[in-house]
Amino acid sequence: MQEKIVVLDFGSKTTQLIARRIRELKAFCEIYPYNKFPENTDGIKGVILSGSPFSVYDKNAFDFDLKLIRKKFPLLGICYGAQLIVHKAGGKIEASKNREYGRAFFESVNTNDVLFKGLNPLAPVWMSQGDNITQLPAEFEKIALTTDIPVAAFKARGEATWGVQFHPEALQTEEGSKILSNFLDLCNCARNWTPASFIESTVVELKRTLGNDKVVLGLSGGVDSSVTALLLNKAIGKNLTCIFVDHGLLRKYEFETVLKDYESFGLNVIGVEAKEKFYRELAGVSDPEQKRKIIGKGFIDVFDEEAKRLDNIQWLGQGTIYPDIIESLSITGTTIKSHHNVGGLPEVMKLKLVEPLKLLFKDEVRRVGAALGMPKRFIDRHPFPGPGLAVRILGDITPEKVRILQDADHIFISLLHEWGLYDKVWQALTVLLPVRSVGIMGDERTYENAVVLRAVTSTDAMTAEWSPLPYDFLAKVSNDIINKVKGVNRVTYDISSKPPATIEWE
Repeated sequence: MQEKIVVLDFGSKTTQLIARRIRELKAFCEIYPYNKFPENTDGIKGVILSGSPFSVYDKNAFDFDLKLIRKKFPLLGICYGAQLIVHKAGGKIEASKNREYGRAFFESVNTNDVLFKGLNPLAPVWMSQGDNITQLPAEFEKIALTTDIPVAAFKARGEATWGVQFHPEALQTEEGSKILSNFLDLCNCARNWTPASFIESTVVELKRTLGNDKVVLGLSGGVDSSVTALLLNKAIGKNLTCIFVDHGLLRKYEFETVLKDYESFGLNVIGVEAKEKFYRELAGVSDPEQKRKIIGKGFIDVFDEEAKRLDNIQWLGQGTIYPDIIESLSITGTTIKSHHNVGGLPEVMKLKLVEPLKLLFKDEVRRVGAALGMPKRFIDRHPFPGPGLAVRILGDITPEKVRILQDADHIFISLLHEWGLYDKVWQALTVLLPVRSVGIMGDERTYENAVVLRAVTSTDAMTAEWSPLPYDFLAKVSNDIINKVKGVNRVTYDISSKPPATIEWE
């Protein structure tokens, strides 16, 4: 049984960062909604309660019976999680006069407490809260405070229960990893979660789950589906059939070149030409959610059709990763956007799903790919959405718009490689806007399309910063696109970060 730390998600935007930090410390960690604590507790070594957009005294606050876990597992509450522990034990939580947000410093901290062992008391911590703990229950003791926070951290006497009112998972808390590492130590949690251990355990689980069943896997050309293919191939070999669909929304030349690469991996791959089907079903559709769902259903239709030609296919493999699920499904009921392999799937499918990467972040997927021996050009390939250029063409889809975007994007990506900039950004893309602008070509007036270039840096796609690409490079890209791509007379550069923007425009 895999030892793990459970993070209960109360809706915080940083819940996923907690899991990432734990995994970076080589301990396995899983996130569960606050109201779905696992019934099977084998292997659980500790529990972390996340923050929340609510206050504990709000009418609609997410509630949880702490008796299920307190004194049974080492427990760490973060912000709302800390306040919930205090609130349930009879302490007092009150709204702060001023919202505490940003860097803070300890005025006093008990570095003798095991949670803060080896901590530099002068290191900053990151606050983000609107409430304060104003009265601790009798059995609790304060172990840290800041100038503005009377109880920055506490411990319950005689038990392994702690709470902190700052965010140890945030990079701005400089010694946050040390605090989380100390928590792992007191949980006696194994530090053996590595790409190699993930591959070993995942292959065993795939063999157990799939047995002699046959799987069809949709490939996209990206690292997620490629790593999924190698894992499944390692587990079931000839019982895996990969399908690479040309839905007419891939990058220029991608279908032919990627298909050859897949064949070189020793995978059983079928290339399916389906442009006309997707163009027909997308005709006149402008809403991004509807486009995603049409494409998701279109993929399933193709896979189902191919499965009929194959013999006795029972499973559909997908390269779903954690950010796909996080953005598509939220315990708060908020969907950022549907992903074609999560929210875009039809309610009724003839094939069962197998998603071996669904608990991994993008950088973890890349490390697993490297451990599997995947070529660097695949591991370092920029993320590319399953719906492809459909979500980079704002408005309805036409073959002519696809041609324009493919040509412009090809110039952008090719020059990134040529200038040695491709590996310095996380993701680069081109967007075709649903507007036209006036321009001059020679002595003639033009009224043509505008495109947007976007390049970002990130580690996990949950947050991203726009990349400050060199001006002379951007000038070269703009000049080449305008001169070489018929139908474009204006190029702009997107300098929005995530949040508040998303990486893709749709």
